[in-house]
Amino acid sequence: MGNASNQPVRTLLTNATLIDCVQPKAVANAAVLIENGRIREIRTDGSTPAAEGATRIDLRGAYLMPGLWDVHIHPDYYLPHEMPLADQVTLFGHRLMAALTESGITGLRCAGAHHYMDVAWKRAFDSGQYVGPRLFASGHFLTTTGGHFLTSGHALECDSPYGFVKAIREQIKNGVDHIKLNLSGGILGPAWDLHRHSFLLQDELKAAFEICHLREFKVMAHATNPEAVKNAIRLGAHSVEHGYILDDECIELFLKHDTWYVPTLAISHLTPDQANNDWEQRWVKQRNMAHALCCRADAASDVHRDGFAKALKAGVKMALGSDIRPLKDAALLELGLWVRDGATPWQALVAATRNGAAVCGVGDELGTIEVGKLADLIVVGGNPLEDIQNVRQLKLVLKDGVVVSDKRA
Repeated sequence: MGNASNQPVRTLLTNATLIDCVQPKAVANAAVLIENGRIREIRTDGSTPAAEGATRIDLRGAYLMPGLWDVHIHPDYYLPHEMPLADQVTLFGHRLMAALTESGITGLRCAGAHHYMDVAWKRAFDSGQYVGPRLFASGHFLTTTGGHFLTSGHALECDSPYGFVKAIREQIKNGVDHIKLNLSGGILGPAWDLHRHSFLLQDELKAAFEICHLREFKVMAHATNPEAVKNAIRLGAHSVEHGYILDDECIELFLKHDTWYVPTLAISHLTPDQANNDWEQRWVKQRNMAHALCCRADAASDVHRDGFAKALKAGVKMALGSDIRPLKDAALLELGLWVRDGATPWQALVAATRNGAAVCGVGDELGTIEVGKLADLIVVGGNPLEDIQNVRQLKLVLKDGVVVSDKRA
């Protein structure tokens, strides 16, 4: 990298209160030197690194932390007749960029997108055409005929072992990072799409997982009841999404197989009867979900919360994913729900930083503030370890050490 004279590009952040997401504490009077997009030096003894030619930014005591991650997202759902495809692709990119600049979400993992629009935007961001978050693409999610969430446009309906194998090979050919399999139903959907129902036959499951393992592609498994969760874990899923109903054996299997769990609390929790702060109430009003679906969510909420709390207490590896939109609000709402359901602010922050990067396979490069890592960082005005909602007080966003959003007065 470097500039024309081969001088390193340096930025020095001073007077930071550092939350590195390695140690559960905030350290005052820290300084961080960034060089050519990476963290070069961290000082926590009150001294400042020598940094000739660096751009200096005085954070005045504000909280410096890793950028946030949301590891279960979808583009907005539009039926093809409602909006032309080109407009949908453009809008998706706009919403991805807004998540980065408006909320400090520096990493996103897609859980289903039609026409490979997530692959297209990933390439656009990676090539530097646009400034956006780090994006991990799934392409379509795969389910059965009469499977889950067909109205989204993101689903491919597959049947028979070879039907799944062919669809997975198509996803791989089109440049996805992981394979999203919907093994069961959901909370929000038509009467035949129920989260207590599993959809794939054993030979379909085995074939789908076998081809993923042969091609070394991670499986992101939508699994919402104990049977589906256990099948996913035993067959080698990288992550289990939702887990609305978990029994004790599910928890044991998560631990035994070291499988990731992404609980997406927002799906069962964000209804008019459950929203309990201004942000949640505003979101629920704007979402305007059908009454019957609100009833389904309310009915599922307690069991979902209890399973989440049990997994957390047991030490299951967990990362934060929202499964709602708009993306700039989604992860922030999900963070609040984690804490409401019994996570400490520290556990929620780790899930949305270090663990988000890890579930996407880039934990050695991102997710914490450590020397040598890429400088995807945010600065917030209040201490999120005291109140998780302080992540909303966004001041600065840096990606690869470059300021991409500055909200300081």
